[in-house]
Amino acid sequence: MPQPTIVLIADYGTGDASFTEVTLQLQTLIPEAVILPQSVPAFSTLATGFLTYQIALTPNLVNIYLYTNTAPRIEDTKAQVNNRGEKLVYAKLKNGREIIGVNAKYCFSFVKPHIEAFHLVNIENEGSQFRSRDKYPKAVSQMVKKDTSFIGEAMNPTLIPDFPPQSVAMVDGYGNIKTTIRRSEVTFTPGQKLIISFKNTSHESYFTDGTFNVPHGSLSFAQGSSGHEDRFMEIFYRGASAAELFGGVRVEDEFTIRGL
Repeated sequence: MPQPTIVLIADYGTGDASFTEVTLQLQTLIPEAVILPQSVPAFSTLATGFLTYQIALTPNLVNIYLYTNTAPRIEDTKAQVNNRGEKLVYAKLKNGREIIGVNAKYCFSFVKPHIEAFHLVNIENEGSQFRSRDKYPKAVSQMVKKDTSFIGEAMNPTLIPDFPPQSVAMVDGYGNIKTTIRRSEVTFTPGQKLIISFKNTSHESYFTDGTFNVPHGSLSFAQGSSGHEDRFMEIFYRGASAAELFGGVRVEDEFTIRGL
């Protein structure tokens, strides 16, 4: 059995010292663990949920755990006494993968159909502005060590909201726009011209059977690399950034698409 690996998905920001502080706490409690930090845009529960799904459903991984922390603390818009916020929960998926994360909006939406067990975590959710460093690593260590005392009251996963059907899930380093549209939902024909619109910006695109199956400088709407058994569609601008072409697309932006 390989040493445990914890994928830490959080919205601290690329290069933020918070990743170092949380990693040090995890390594203090689980010295044998490898910690892999992964940043998502600030407050984006949609990006958090998307990456959680992509990693958790990867079939050939062994001894992998996920710890997610994107906590906008919007569960209650009133002033939060003692830094109280959304609660920490535990999910075990049907493939055996285990996740501990803050139960905020879309953080568990993509894995929702794959959840076998869903529970509150027996941990304090207040008393620190930096709960992911000061409070939550203990529960993560218990999960990795198979100490089930951290598992609390059962929750109903059907209460997890569905992810929005036509939104931006991620923008990758090349400016490709990963959407929440599944390949199975698309009814366009290969080569068909489309109009894709973000707010007040629209561009002509082509529905293709591959992101590179358009001339240089053209826009394609094609099956992407994420989504496992039913891939998510991507908006791809060959030779440049699709996100910049549409005026700076951001995670969770909504868009429309229609055939010509």
